[in-house]
Amino acid sequence: MRFVISTIVCGLAIFGSHGAVAPAAQESARTVALADAPHLSRLAPQLMRLASGTRGVVAVSVVDLDSGMSIAINGDRNLPAASTIKVPVMVEVLRQIDVGKFSFQRTVSLTDADRDCGYGSLCTAHWGSQYTVLQLVWTMITVSDNTATNMLIRLVGRQHINQTMSGLGLDQTRLGDVIRSDGDIRVLRTSANDMMRLLGMIAGHRLINAQACDEMLQILSGQRHNRLLPAWLPKGLTIAHKTGTLRDTLNDVGIVELDGAPYVICVMTTHLADLDAGERFIRRASLLTYRAFFRKNISASLDE
Repeated sequence: MRFVISTIVCGLAIFGSHGAVAPAAQESARTVALADAPHLSRLAPQLMRLASGTRGVVAVSVVDLDSGMSIAINGDRNLPAASTIKVPVMVEVLRQIDVGKFSFQRTVSLTDADRDCGYGSLCTAHWGSQYTVLQLVWTMITVSDNTATNMLIRLVGRQHINQTMSGLGLDQTRLGDVIRSDGDIRVLRTSANDMMRLLGMIAGHRLINAQACDEMLQILSGQRHNRLLPAWLPKGLTIAHKTGTLRDTLNDVGIVELDGAPYVICVMTTHLADLDAGERFIRRASLLTYRAFFRKNISASLDE
């Protein structure tokens, strides 16, 4: 399998293909970039080896939130988003609240068209049941309720979600339809780099406003599906993240609030022989990344 690897430093992207020789200028830039981030220079080949041993299509993007430096494997590859697409839905809800279209206390009534029983229990509620926007956002993110998501998509408009993502430069991220657990995986798309950038904006309070970012971080930190990115990390570590599962696809994207060395990690897997392979890959990628940033933190402490 061939991978596209990249190093992004202060907005400069340097691309090469695994096994191919990049132009000298690009190699020089990559060497300088990784020299400034030894934890990333050690992590990159570890992730490459892990990816090479995994059957299926995988992508990993990692950004150091202190320096802005990042590494990626297949970071710009367009892949099934599954339920990670619910993060852009949440962003659009908060954006429309910010411009005064409605508040968190606005109520939305359930319709039959909203129902999808793939994830969550709202699909069994009575027609006309009412929920506040705040309840729906929490339910959409923390338990990945598809019906809650469809109610919010209907409220804010699918086209507005896509316009906002496009305006942020997240060109691989598109919501082609409402959420259907038995639907076409081609209608929910994103890339590991798009998710990395979006979560980086939230973590850095550069999206909408600081209060909105804090609210989104709190909601993402309430995630109840914790068997992927957090599974092999220390208990008590705050991880604001969103999972996604759809047939042969397994994703988890999140912000790891490691004290002194926060980072974003986005891992996407698809065309898997079985979901267990995706689970192992995501857990191992998460552990390798945590160890790299933990060691960076220790080194920084020793240098003080």
